Amino acid sequence: MGQNARLPDNPQEPHLRNVRQLTFGGQNAEAYWSPDGRYLSYQAAVEGYPDEQVFVMRADGSDKRLVSTGKGRCTCAYFSPDMRWIYFSSTHEKQPGAQPPVDMSKGYVWAINKDYSLYRVPFQRTGPLGPPEKVLDLGSYVAETTIAPDGKYMVWTTDQGGDLEVYRSQLDGKNRHRLTEAVGYDGGPFVSWDSKTIVYRRDAWSDLKSETDYKALLAQGMIRPTKLEIWSMNADGTGKRQVTHLDCASFAPFVAPDNRRIVFSSNYGDPKGREFDVYSIRPDGTGLERITATPEFDGFPMFTRDGRRLVFASNRNGKVKGETNLFVADWTE
Repeated sequence: MGQNARLPDNPQEPHLRNVRQLTFGGQNAEAYWSPDGRYLSYQAAVEGYPDEQVFVMRADGSDKRLVSTGKGRCTCAYFSPDMRWIYFSSTHEKQPGAQPPVDMSKGYVWAINKDYSLYRVPFQRTGPLGPPEKVLDLGSYVAETTIAPDGKYMVWTTDQGGDLEVYRSQLDGKNRHRLTEAVGYDGGPFVSWDSKTIVYRRDAWSDLKSETDYKALLAQGMIRPTKLEIWSMNADGTGKRQVTHLDCASFAPFVAPDNRRIVFSSNYGDPKGREFDVYSIRPDGTGLERITATPEFDGFPMFTRDGRRLVFASNRNGKVKGETNLFVADWTE
């Protein structure tokens, strides 16, 4: 199949036009735009590698190239604003094989892999990419990194202090500051295109039993992401405010370039918690709107800097049940 394929417009998705599929088969997710809108970094499980690796491709799905080393498990790849680097987290030095399977006897849980460190690879528009340079190694989970478009800071998640919190630092990992402090999972931060706002996900529970369960799981390198709400804060960590009150699993928020809406992934409205879609909400928590309308999974939305295109991951149009591919759509109001 070619580098991309156009899908028919869906009348139940009026904001999305000219939807194009960029990957075909397997598990592809977390695609994020380069500042110029010409490239996408993403992670994928590809045959021949022990676990998920980081790749880069052009915005039309062509010229797919390996960014990571091909070893370990990798996640959360993001371009620096000057496009000199692609940042990502990897276990390749500490755990070069596959990540150990998660203990599903605990129910639906996510792994918090303490072997993740943060690296960056020099980006070039053609040819193979250079070896990774280590940015942060804290002896604990370091992942979920995104970078302010003004280049003044990056944000990331770690459990270094015994709790999962959002931190801010310079792009070289220096001058680190903790931005969140409440007990529970604060993570998955994204910075708005104007670099003034950070949106993130945080645990929605407030009872002692849930807190005890959270701490016990985290000590075993796991969390239970069934109750997550979207929050926002200023770039310095002040002005924290809860945006959603949906009592479900919401994550991967991103602020539209005009700052009038936040898009995010959520299983809102599905009593079984399996149907994820992309939603939109105003920063003040009003105007909830469903953006995608296909069965199973739609998530990880991100706008280009001009607001004209949206990239997202989806189970739609899969050849095999459960496969996840990457899609780009023209955005229309």
